Amino acid sequence: MIEVYTDAASQGNPGPSGIGIYIKTGQQQMEEYLFIGEYSNHEAEFIAVIKALELCKERFPDEIISFRSDAKVVVDAIENEYVKNDIFQSYLNQINQLSSSFPYFFIKWIPEKQNKHADELARKALKLN
Repeated sequence: MIEVYTDAASQGNPGPSGIGIYIKTGQQQMEEYLFIGEYSNHEAEFIAVIKALELCKERFPDEIISFRSDAKVVVDAIENEYVKNDIFQSYLNQINQLSSSFPYFFIKWIPEKQNKHADELARKALKLN
């Protein structure tokens, strides 16, 4: 099973945004961070999950994928397959499409203190601006 932690950081809302992805695969660990441009914090959180899914599809296409995020709005949207805000619908559609390619995909909300590594990566990505 692949454990994936995602987070986003924005300076302003909307504002310059970065994402962080931390992946644990048994003994191996991977880190990715990317400056993504001007987004709201919630949009950046959705984009972090999308980029992480794309990365997993490329590197671990046949694995069970377990995501963790401290973004409750994103986790709730994925679990309930519903968003109140129409702006998020295209992000949810992309997540559903990408996640359906894995044998099993799980996502779980975690407190911020359990997501420090991904948070540090997202903040590092902001500095790439």
